[in-house]
Amino acid sequence: MERELRFDWDLWNIQKNEVKHGVSAVEAESCFYDAQHHIYEDRRHTTRNEPRYILYGRSAENRILMIGFTVRKARIRIITARQASRKERAIYEEAT
Repeated sequence: MERELRFDWDLWNIQKNEVKHGVSAVEAESCFYDAQHHIYEDRRHTTRNEPRYILYGRSAENRILMIGFTVRKARIRIITARQASRKERAIYEEAT
């Protein structure tokens, strides 16, 4: 049985991702259900108190997105979501 993913959003991040990057919360979450998604440790933004991760995945809108996130209290907290750059799309495609 597959475990249900739970998300926790900061309202500012939802608005920022929609206005700045054109990515809705629903589209960002859909990348976690892409069977081909890849998750990497985000060494640049990880702190001693909070590990951060980067996910490359194909969204329900058929776009490859870069999702920056952390996990708090067993919930995925998406910090940023945007369309992947050419280099990031290549990383996703090479890994699949």
